[in-house]
Amino acid sequence: MGIDELLDRVRAALDRVAPEEAHDATQAGEALLVDIRYAALRDRDGLIPGALVVERNELEWRLDPQGSHRAPEAADHYVRVVVVCNEGYASSLAAASLHALGLHRATDLVGGFQAWKAAGFPVTRDRGAVRFR
Repeated sequence: MGIDELLDRVRAALDRVAPEEAHDATQAGEALLVDIRYAALRDRDGLIPGALVVERNELEWRLDPQGSHRAPEAADHYVRVVVVCNEGYASSLAAASLHALGLHRATDLVGGFQAWKAAGFPVTRDRGAVRFR
């Protein structure tokens, strides 16, 4: 199986969200945006205010509600996590990994950070506005 087929299979199991839905859900306190982009992309393009920034290689450890290294936001398996990467590819695979940990409401942002920004939703360069773990 190649990566395109894998992405198709993974995405078929996700209830992926558009930027508008992600924005509305986070504003209503119904979802946690998790930015997995690497530092160079965050430095270049900015940050989503309020998003939890977790490097991709730490994602499972930070979001496993049973893990000893979990972020406080990983309160239980019912948290609706919306994973954000740069363009919406790596985030699909990351969301599938969270499903394997029992976070069945995890999904990803269609089009990633670039779609969020293109839709005109808030972006900041102020690192103080984002919680780093």
